[in-house]
Amino acid sequence: MEKEVWTVKEVIEVLNVDEGFIATLEKEDVITLITDETGREKLLPNQEIDKIRVARILMEEMDINLPGIEVILRMRQNMIDMRRQFDEILEDLAREMQKRLGPRQ
Repeated sequence: MEKEVWTVKEVIEVLNVDEGFIATLEKEDVITLITDETGREKLLPNQEIDKIRVARILMEEMDINLPGIEVILRMRQNMIDMRRQFDEILEDLAREMQKRLGPRQ
């Protein structure tokens, strides 16, 4: 089972990034960290970890600056949201067609 949240230390180790990179992304509101129940440890949900992974690739391999990364991540999220909406529309359409055609024999 995949973890739902990760500590900053775990993310640094897994993604091979430094704490400064994560701090910069947080400061620029590219990612949002949450805190544990005690309020002491910062955690990252899976969606934020994916943003860090993509941001690192964009920055290191494609030489894209931080404002460009923000735009790309926003556009990427919009595309994901539109895909989800499209899938919901298709599911609704399929259910409606099944209702109209009746049960299969």
